[in-house]
Amino acid sequence: MLANFAAYLVFTVLGLTKGSRLGEAANFFVYDTIKIFLLLTTIIFCVAVIRSYFPPEKTKRFLSHGKEYVGNILAALLGIVTPFCSCSAVPLFIGFVESGVPLGVTFSFLVSSPMVNEIALIMLWGLFGWKIALIYIGSGVTIAIISGIVIGKLHLERFVQDYVYTIKMGEIAATEQTFSERLKNARSYTVPLLRKIWPYVIAGVGIGAFIHGYAPEGFLVKYAGPQNPFAVPIAVLIGVPLYSNAAGVIPITQALMEKGMATGTVLAFMMAVTALSLPEAIILKNVLKLRLLLTFFGIVAVAITLTGYLFNAIL
Repeated sequence: MLANFAAYLVFTVLGLTKGSRLGEAANFFVYDTIKIFLLLTTIIFCVAVIRSYFPPEKTKRFLSHGKEYVGNILAALLGIVTPFCSCSAVPLFIGFVESGVPLGVTFSFLVSSPMVNEIALIMLWGLFGWKIALIYIGSGVTIAIISGIVIGKLHLERFVQDYVYTIKMGEIAATEQTFSERLKNARSYTVPLLRKIWPYVIAGVGIGAFIHGYAPEGFLVKYAGPQNPFAVPIAVLIGVPLYSNAAGVIPITQALMEKGMATGTVLAFMMAVTALSLPEAIILKNVLKLRLLLTFFGIVAVAITLTGYLFNAIL
């Protein structure tokens, strides 16, 4: 139904030619914009209701009492249901550190939260099918767990800025709410969040539409296909300077896959954009000393690159 409406709007109302570069780009843009905003509205609202049952302080206590490896697994899984971008996950990361959660566990959360979440899962499922969605989620959680374990084993707590350990966030009491109050609060959370992220979604869809309509046939296959041994690290290097959440980058990855870029390379690009970014590095520099910051970025970048190569080999 959405596809028919988009086609009617673009080719009948606007009068663009079907099969032309502009027509196909515009059709991609209209269809994906409507679909993504419908998905986002539903997902964010439902997650806001669920999150009302799990206040941050309860979550921190839950992670603090687990064994180290169990904590990494729980933190990575927690990231799936916390729809934060890489920058907005940093304040909760600080809260974990100052409350005594092991450093490696906090990094498992910091990797998982922006990279692997229910928004990415639902949108990937809708755009690429359940196999690609589960591959992405599974590999993202694995990267988060392994990265956290490695950082924990390195015992780099001394490279966290000293002031972080002196912050006292305070206990946040869980207030009892009726279900109608939870729905009302969820609506109050959803609308401002959509107002905040809609430019990123439009920009992401716009870039994806341009690639879909105007990228020369075979260009991406030539430079980022399986035959190029450096395609995956190149995709990761390109992705790191960019900044987007899953909603903004998925339309771009859809266009890249349609143009022939290898699946593993596309997944590596998406992971780099969502889990590593320059704005995140700037914020984390105020929390982490340079050595720990570089170690974190390096471990995650290597893990993403290896994952890209792995899936290029098996898909």
